[in-house]
Amino acid sequence: MKRIIVIGVGAQGSTIAKRMNEHPGVSEIICADYDRKAAETLSSTLSKATALQLDAGDVNNVIQAANGCDLIVNGLPLDFNLRVMEAALAVNASYFDMAGPMEDIGFVESYRLLFSEWHEKFKAKGLTALVGAGSSPGLANIMTREATEKMDRCETISIFVYENVLTKRFTPFWWSPEVAFWDMAYKTFRYENGKHLTDKPFSRPIRMKLRGIDREVRMVDHEHDEPVTMGLLADKALRGVKNVEFKYGGFGVKLSELLYKMGLLSDEPVDVNGTKIVPMDLILKLCPPAPKYPDEIKAIIDDGVVAEEGAFLVRVEGYKNENPIRIDSYAVGPGLVEAFETSGLSHEAYLTGQCASVFVKMMVDDAFTEKGVFVPEQLDANAREYCFRNLAELGITIDETLQQKSVYPRTLTGGPALGPWKRPLTFDGNARTAYRKAITFTQSF
Repeated sequence: MKRIIVIGVGAQGSTIAKRMNEHPGVSEIICADYDRKAAETLSSTLSKATALQLDAGDVNNVIQAANGCDLIVNGLPLDFNLRVMEAALAVNASYFDMAGPMEDIGFVESYRLLFSEWHEKFKAKGLTALVGAGSSPGLANIMTREATEKMDRCETISIFVYENVLTKRFTPFWWSPEVAFWDMAYKTFRYENGKHLTDKPFSRPIRMKLRGIDREVRMVDHEHDEPVTMGLLADKALRGVKNVEFKYGGFGVKLSELLYKMGLLSDEPVDVNGTKIVPMDLILKLCPPAPKYPDEIKAIIDDGVVAEEGAFLVRVEGYKNENPIRIDSYAVGPGLVEAFETSGLSHEAYLTGQCASVFVKMMVDDAFTEKGVFVPEQLDANAREYCFRNLAELGITIDETLQQKSVYPRTLTGGPALGPWKRPLTFDGNARTAYRKAITFTQSF
């Protein structure tokens, strides 16, 4: 029986806590948050939970709160990650989060630090830390690893996430607007020809067709973990991949790009009639918060849903027996209305929260027992099968196709146009694909 503390019980943290409350291997859950109401509201609905108001800005507070726990689930913003990891080591607990740290030393350097010094710290104590394990990063990473394992060598990994859920009530983001806007305004990362490169926000736009959407949509580069971790692990886990990119599209991207071009996502003060104002502070002050509680989500849905569009595609290109192949994997889950009707969650909270809960369940069940710090693409075949199987039970499935091409045409998205693809090939059956079902793609959020 394991004792767990969930620090930060927003949409994703609360989803994990609810799922662990159902797990027979969990004896107690501490729901900790700076917002006492959030912690108490959640814990009151869970038979195994107690509420705790926690200021995680002081590592000693976290250590005191987590003392005696077997696992710390971190649902806080990225700048808390290393502090909470330090607390995990202090109390001899394993650790989990949904996105890697972004320290002042740089995003790539932060992950290098995790894979070296922090890996050795956790390994020395016989503990496991799994970082960046939600939907993307998280599910996208194990989908990628699953595809690359079918190749002899990998050339290009492209991850495309498109979200265009529009409601009559202005709801620009279904997760923290503060996190969303800062991510949008940050430089982008890609792994190109074996090197990590940075670029300006909203760079390298393309138009592309995605399943379930009846028109081409615009996608741009976006700051994300996958090009960083996959580049660092190219030779160890991903068949020597040379190029990795992450592209994002939809209403939130369009809005953010306009604000960025106007200078409104800047943290540099500007003079407005003699008063210094930080543009980003103004935007965050005026932006409506993401709906947090079921009654807030229901009110938005009742006001009217204008559109539910989404796509989550992992495209992996490489070679098998010297033949160029491409594997497209779509992740499919419920849209806004369906997610709320079945779980009381938004589409965003459902996908990320349920994916995260499966990774946490995997740790509770000791389905992955390697010691040290890991990211999802490092999970072995059995651990990946565990995750896919449990996600399928939650209505999150993977639709995967493979095609062979006579001449490999490009390195990164945005290069020369693709030529005609031959007929799809059929995979050999195995335990990891047996439970996957063919579906008609409509939306992936």
